[in-house]
Amino acid sequence: MSCGDPHDTDCREVLDKVYAYLDGELDQDNSVDVRHHLDECSPCLKEYGLEQVVKQLVAKHCGCDPVPDDLRAKVLRRIEQVRGELAT
Repeated sequence: MSCGDPHDTDCREVLDKVYAYLDGELDQDNSVDVRHHLDECSPCLKEYGLEQVVKQLVAKHCGCDPVPDDLRAKVLRRIEQVRGELAT
């Protein structure tokens, strides 16, 4: 697949690496190449539905479970206690 625009890295090569990229399994150079390509090549995202995949991964890994009220209160009390100790 090619979007028709010139890129430093070919679309097919990027798409072969994209899941490894999303899983954080690429070395620094490959990771930068993939990120740069995807930043400038929206057809890659659309063609393979990667935009939806990315949204699902973010929702899965960055979603928050509700914090129990008693835990929240305990943490806030501890923060205030530490602030008081630092102020003195």
